[in-house]
Amino acid sequence: MQSRKAYAQAGVDIDLADSLLEEMKPVLKTASRPEVLGGIGGFGGLFDLGKIKDAGRGILVSSTDSVGTKVKVSVMADRHEGLGHDIVNHCCNDVAVTGAKPIFFLDYFASDKLEPKSYKEILTGLANACRAANVALIGGETAELPGVYNKGHYDLVGAIVGLLMPEDVLTGAQIRPGDTVIGIRSSGLHTNGYSLARKVIFDKLGLGVFDTLPGFDKVVVADALLAPHTNYAKLIADTQAKFNKAGRPSEIRDGNSFFSAAHITGSGLCGNIPRVIPENIDIEIDTKAWEPLPIFKVLSENSGASFDENYEVWNMGVGMTFTVAPEAAGEILAFIRSQGFTAWPIGKAVKGTQVVHLKR
Repeated sequence: MQSRKAYAQAGVDIDLADSLLEEMKPVLKTASRPEVLGGIGGFGGLFDLGKIKDAGRGILVSSTDSVGTKVKVSVMADRHEGLGHDIVNHCCNDVAVTGAKPIFFLDYFASDKLEPKSYKEILTGLANACRAANVALIGGETAELPGVYNKGHYDLVGAIVGLLMPEDVLTGAQIRPGDTVIGIRSSGLHTNGYSLARKVIFDKLGLGVFDTLPGFDKVVVADALLAPHTNYAKLIADTQAKFNKAGRPSEIRDGNSFFSAAHITGSGLCGNIPRVIPENIDIEIDTKAWEPLPIFKVLSENSGASFDENYEVWNMGVGMTFTVAPEAAGEILAFIRSQGFTAWPIGKAVKGTQVVHLKR
């Protein structure tokens, strides 16, 4: 019998990585688009922009992120596919708020040792999320880094590119006092605030990953903490197409009703909405306008943090905001709900200095 390769003995099993990738190719190939050239496994992913109408005058928008310490909860529960959805959907949202349509995605997966179960679940999640979003999974990298990561743990990073036509840019430049802020429900924590959430749930409250939340007998910890990140990209595009006049940039109010979208990630409502409002505008948010999910109630009541810090660490149930013309707010709200999302009018624009105020 041939002895185990020296590199594998050192902790890096190239043969295992190659065989798992080969096994997963049929799944990965389902996450493609007609513009993709070549197959899985090349040195670089090829995407033919020329096959997209008017792409030559478009703007490429890129973003990158990781799923952070949500990985630790996935490892505890031995549930990994949702992380693939998390990273794809998070990245899609980050480029979509500019008005761009996500077109292709790349992933980076690194661990101390490649575990077939978690690896295959993650790749399945990546492929399924990309296919659902009409995003090509164009390439990626798998790395075993023994001695860098703790045993059984890994990191998952994504990078995305979207295409934006100049007339579709969402900047928020023409937001005025009186405009309405619509909040759209998150599925849970998405991918932010897990270091404090884990401290509260597992250390302070002493809960196990398959226990139920105190006061919520039907809500399992793993389900609440591992709910996949919601993808709002198609909703943004569809709302813009319906409520903004074709070919008329959002900087022009006449004929447009949808002025900006903010992805509520780390730093919460107060840290993300200012990125898409003018310097002379403040936003007032009524925190009683929506009912947070059970996980947010448990976390905020037990975190030891102030009211404001809770809303900084977590999205508190609002994963995306739209700022819209007040006369169209009711119709836009009804449209968002018709697309299967839960949404509420949660605030308004006022004169100010680019600050968000949380009203209790």
